[in-house]
Amino acid sequence: MTNPTEPDHSAFEHNEEAGHPDAKGTLSQDQVVLIDEVVAGPDAPAFDFAVVDNKETSVYEGIVDDHEVAGLAYNVAGDSRLVLLAVSVVPEFRKQGIGTELIRRALDDVRAQGKTVTIVCPIVLTFIESNPMYADLIDVKHPGISMSRTRSS
Repeated sequence: MTNPTEPDHSAFEHNEEAGHPDAKGTLSQDQVVLIDEVVAGPDAPAFDFAVVDNKETSVYEGIVDDHEVAGLAYNVAGDSRLVLLAVSVVPEFRKQGIGTELIRRALDDVRAQGKTVTIVCPIVLTFIESNPMYADLIDVKHPGISMSRTRSS
């Protein structure tokens, strides 16, 4: 049973723009691990890595020793908005802060370009909820998903 004072990370609400007309979704175990990292994990990664915006594949890539170990996939929506789709981290690099730092650097890049974001990825949404200084990047007309505040009983 989940503690009723803690969020239940198993459900979130979609809007139709996110491609889920039933407005419900369930997180995978991989997503739960990454959300837990964002909420409680280290503020800085345990190692140095590069972040590259691969515009050809529309992925912000986390690179360690010339290998992609994490990614934040996105779609371009016009000249001023990105739709942030999904974060992934290779299992052996999870719980080390790389997912959190990848999101932070990607959002910093979005800000530097003067763009906004639509959030489809619950991990990115959790990051912004935990780091409200990035909330201004969410597109007002097309915000994307929102976390369900429903608790397990």
